[in-house]
Amino acid sequence: MVNTRAKLQKIHNTMKLCFSEAAMADSDHLATQSGALIGSNDDLLIQILLRLPVTSVLRFRSVSKHWQSLLSHQHFTLLYNKVSISPGLFVSNLYIPFDVQNQSPPPFRNLDFYPDICGIRIVQSCNGLLLCCSKRGHERVRKYYVFNPTTKQFALIPSVPGGMDVRKTIRFMGLAFHQTGCVHYKVVCIHVVKPDGLFKIQIYSSDTGKWKISDQSFYAPYYTPLRYGVFLNQTIYWAPSCVNPLYFKLDTQELKSLPLPSIGVYGDGGMPLYFGESRGHLHLVERADWGETHLHLNVYELLNDHSGWFLKYAVELDELLNAYPEMINSYQDPSSPRYYEFELFDVVRGEEEDETFMVIKIPGKIIRYNVVYKSFKQIFDLSHLHDISYGRIGHSDVHRYIENLASF
Repeated sequence: MVNTRAKLQKIHNTMKLCFSEAAMADSDHLATQSGALIGSNDDLLIQILLRLPVTSVLRFRSVSKHWQSLLSHQHFTLLYNKVSISPGLFVSNLYIPFDVQNQSPPPFRNLDFYPDICGIRIVQSCNGLLLCCSKRGHERVRKYYVFNPTTKQFALIPSVPGGMDVRKTIRFMGLAFHQTGCVHYKVVCIHVVKPDGLFKIQIYSSDTGKWKISDQSFYAPYYTPLRYGVFLNQTIYWAPSCVNPLYFKLDTQELKSLPLPSIGVYGDGGMPLYFGESRGHLHLVERADWGETHLHLNVYELLNDHSGWFLKYAVELDELLNAYPEMINSYQDPSSPRYYEFELFDVVRGEEEDETFMVIKIPGKIIRYNVVYKSFKQIFDLSHLHDISYGRIGHSDVHRYIENLASF
């Protein structure tokens, strides 16, 4: 009996193992069929890959030639960039994510993609690409680069033609790139001719690999700062810093006057609190009333026809002051704009109106402030960073980062 039971048990185990192996084989077969079905259906495959982090998408480009072609195609790049959100910004080359709960890894640890003996710093960000230049040294010997931190690609921009007389008088270098309207990136250079105050424009195109001198030029005070370049809808804007600010249309090679909100004019190098773009909207931020409180801000948006600005948001930072009294600079008079210590780094539009927020630096901290709900939270602590001089952090040191899969 014992032997019979043992034999029966052995037969039972053998049959169980066979059924298990058969089930696993069927499962593997079904998995293979499912994988083949997904792999042959580009639309289904795209919908899956759109939900993956950019690092995974870049890795999957090496799966096959078909996947390489699919994931490198402009159609997928546009879809991916549309569903992705701005994950953070750079402050003096330091990456700071917007979402402290779901932090993505920094796109790079340092700007060492090219062996520049002077080091490299970020000049401007534009739809996922970074315009960088030599960190130290005179303008006449400075090198410029376009760098995609997502794909780790970079390009060295040829020197601006005209020799040292041109390169030492460069007042502005700006990047123009968009996946649809400007697929070949461009670099706009503005230099000034002594002593006239005549500003001339040259344009580099990655399509031709050459610089072209524009027929357009303008006069302004010789030391007029042209900073904070913004590219939007085939147009380069720079923050108003003179009485008659301008913008430059790349598609038609036209210079046009930029109207200002009803807050007055800029002169002697004065700058707005913020000048930038988000989700296809150009914003300018200033204090609402210079005579009362410096914590009430107006966020203006440029009309599509460039005829003027309208008030988009009225923001009051009084509650922020209650939570962070260290914003008060007791060494200043309460009527002074410097009585409250804060810098506006960014205005980020959300897909929904109530998702729009500002990124604000106060002493030792960077805050995310929702303009609709007036809620706020700290997203970064600056107090432990001894290598950043707080006095140097400003618009020119802050650059929004958006993941971009586009290849050069």
